[in-house]
Amino acid sequence: MKVRPVTCDVSRFEGMEYVYTEKNGVYTKVGIHVRSVSADAVFINMEGVETREDAEKKRGTRLYIDREHAVELGPDEDFLVDIVGCEAIDEEGTVYGRITDVLQPGGNDVYVCEGKLGEILIPALKAVVLNVDAENKRMLLDRKHLYETAVFPDSESIR
Repeated sequence: MKVRPVTCDVSRFEGMEYVYTEKNGVYTKVGIHVRSVSADAVFINMEGVETREDAEKKRGTRLYIDREHAVELGPDEDFLVDIVGCEAIDEEGTVYGRITDVLQPGGNDVYVCEGKLGEILIPALKAVVLNVDAENKRMLLDRKHLYETAVFPDSESIR
């Protein structure tokens, strides 16, 4: 099977022996054998997939790994899944809502924040995001830069 990886480091697949698949909120451990790794694809044999028809049935299936096998993060790095759910607050104590999604359109990530003002799109820039405390689910924002760069639902009503 050809897998399209969503990672910055495809070499992480080398030597991997299993992944998880998800269906209706239930994760199932599935054995794999990595045949080869290229810059944009990983070719694997997956337990229970013997024919082309079996592989076609798996099209669109997301593969997951557990934290034990996740890449080690550097300082000031967080997994996207840990950013989702963070409360977005500025240094003056204004709460904007919770991060519900992380978009990756190109140059930088964009955090989708849902709250009393509606949906706010917050660019993941160091000038805007002062600190992410994923453990305590809090994201500290610079108010001035937030208002200069974020996309608010109705810019006129919040200024």
